[in-house]
Amino acid sequence: MEQRRAEPILKRLRFAKPGHRTDRQYQFWQEGAHAEMVISDAVMRQKLDYIHRNPVKRGYVDLAEHWRYSSARNYAGAEGLIEIDRWHC
Repeated sequence: MEQRRAEPILKRLRFAKPGHRTDRQYQFWQEGAHAEMVISDAVMRQKLDYIHRNPVKRGYVDLAEHWRYSSARNYAGAEGLIEIDRWHC
């Protein structure tokens, strides 16, 4: 892609590279996307909390429930964009 000067794609691949990665300039594959069996309420809660914290971790919002598209709003007692069945754990 560098030889073909595909700068729009290269720009996106540079953006996708996690900041802590110093061994590469680009990131093509998503890291850490591995299927995992949810075998208990504790594991389900851990996964849900992880998903809810992602916009905070990326610096998009200060609180998970502030992310417009997150079910964290529902879990915080606010109205979300869509109705969800909350996981009770």
